[in-house]
Amino acid sequence: MNEDLGNGKIVEIGGQWVGPTQDRLYELAAELGIETFPTFIDGENVLELNGKLSRYKGTIPRLNPFALLEVERTRRRMDSLAATVPREAPWDAPRAAKLDATTLGGWLDRGMHLAASRRLVEIAARTVWGCDSRDISLLFALWYVNAAGGFNALIDVEGGAQQDRFVGGSQLISLRMAEQLRRPVELGMPVNRIGWSADGVVVTAGDTEVKARRAIVAMAPSLCERVEFFPGLPPARSQLAQRMPWGSYLKCIAVYDEPFWRTDGLSGEGISDEGPATTTFDNSPPDGIPGVLLAFVSGPEARAIQRLDEAARRDAVLAGLARMYGTKALSPERWIEQDWAREPFTGGGPVCFMAPGVSTGFGRALSEPVGPIHWAGTETSSTWSGYMDGAVRSGEGAAAEVLERL
Repeated sequence: MNEDLGNGKIVEIGGQWVGPTQDRLYELAAELGIETFPTFIDGENVLELNGKLSRYKGTIPRLNPFALLEVERTRRRMDSLAATVPREAPWDAPRAAKLDATTLGGWLDRGMHLAASRRLVEIAARTVWGCDSRDISLLFALWYVNAAGGFNALIDVEGGAQQDRFVGGSQLISLRMAEQLRRPVELGMPVNRIGWSADGVVVTAGDTEVKARRAIVAMAPSLCERVEFFPGLPPARSQLAQRMPWGSYLKCIAVYDEPFWRTDGLSGEGISDEGPATTTFDNSPPDGIPGVLLAFVSGPEARAIQRLDEAARRDAVLAGLARMYGTKALSPERWIEQDWAREPFTGGGPVCFMAPGVSTGFGRALSEPVGPIHWAGTETSSTWSGYMDGAVRSGEGAAAEVLERL
């Protein structure tokens, strides 16, 4: 979703990045004539930890050697364990039931003993999934890591999922795809009922009915509960939707006349354990004008700030940016807040996750067709689940299923 900044400039308030091995998204953008540009990373990053500010280069902040060793050991253990979880069938992993009965947070608590390193990994987890690590199944987290090719791929900028952005914004991909359709995308017509039988489907949106041989439902699993299916879906599919909540996520964007942090030798990338925004990035247009700081508020921090009014939320996030980047951060020319939990047809972000017991108990139903109904959406992808690349792959997979059955 793009937000217009004027003068032909945009900023993304939804998904925005693409990185190595996200090949289908790169290829689709190229087919549509959309170029990419690298996320700005020149300069030093900022770390706010235990009330102290420091600067560092690369992905992992400067900590004492023991903390750094623990972070690296945890990453290696996670990648090694994730590699044992089959992408197509995580419930078939060795010791799947035990892994699914454990939370990611519980596993981290047992393996990490230093507060600084544990806190850093927690911030990373909240940024990736939008929830506390104690909310999420270890089996699901390992599967998600494997689907991306490793934990570093999830959190890195250069060489990772945040490496590149799209010139003109990521929504340009959707808009150009829509232009190629013979019939226009119908907006403002939420589907409220899908009737199905061996003969096909009848999809109802208000006063409009569409009959077809097959339907692809590309929605977050939790939102499928808002659609009446007649006859009802199999219990496993229906109850899966009840057990895959969204994370809590706000994307806050401060727009300045110029990226003043660059003059100070900073990249705009930062980590804070005080928050409410725990991660930041330079989100300026390709030419660097205007300057844009992106601040993510996620998990428990998001739930806490959501109880405040709009002005108080703004002040709290800007105060955090000022601690990290100086008092100039307090006076943006424009402030943009996108709280995905307030969107009625989203309900949260950045992705739906599985709590303990869900993957082994209900995971098979996530992608299995129900009669003429097929499922898509990034959560159903076994490669880069949760990302735009996974969404593209899921659509291609569902289309292939339909074509095979037709």
